[in-house]
Amino acid sequence: MAINNWPKEDRPREKLIRNGEHTLNDSELLAIILGTGTKGQSALDLARDILGISKSFRGIGKAEPRDWDELAGLGQAKISRIKAAIEIARRFNEEKVREVRVKIVSSEDAACLLMPRMQDLKIEVFKVLFLNPQNRIVEIAEIEEGSVNQARPIIREVFQRALQVFASSLICVHNHPSGDPQPSKEDKQFTRELSAAGDALAIKCLDHIIIGNGRYFSFSDKGLI
Repeated sequence: MAINNWPKEDRPREKLIRNGEHTLNDSELLAIILGTGTKGQSALDLARDILGISKSFRGIGKAEPRDWDELAGLGQAKISRIKAAIEIARRFNEEKVREVRVKIVSSEDAACLLMPRMQDLKIEVFKVLFLNPQNRIVEIAEIEEGSVNQARPIIREVFQRALQVFASSLICVHNHPSGDPQPSKEDKQFTRELSAAGDALAIKCLDHIIIGNGRYFSFSDKGLI
């Protein structure tokens, strides 16, 4: 039965307006994003099927359009709406971090901050946390996207941005799409060059963190920076 034919008190949209979005379960929230169902399925049925396949919102965020082939009628418009909603959630989290000037006191703080976004990326992305003298985040900047195998961050660009935002120190973070965070020879060489450039400019490079699938490698924790 189409959701429009349900009693009003059971419809996800009406429940949200009446009781607040926090009272809806994952399937109901996803149904609102979908808007409509497919032939023979309500939006809520379709949402349950999607979550049944992906297991979680993170699973949905990792999925490619081809992963939804077995869900008949789930077109590009619905997939795009889902992806956009998940990206909004990620950006909201990063905005919140910037607004409250989160303090970074360990590699775990930095890794946990960026892992939800970076561990699922299909290409390497290089980000930098710019910090003030109290180790609070001034800005999170994406410096460069690379290929699946290698990102080529530009040291000059990193420190140019650091000077623009008056950062006292920085932490570099990039991901390995393979899921294995162990550093390559290129990662080690880059880290040495980055640290040397920071020393020359009196902008301390506190760490270089590599994000894998649910785990990370910290050059600082290993005494390599």
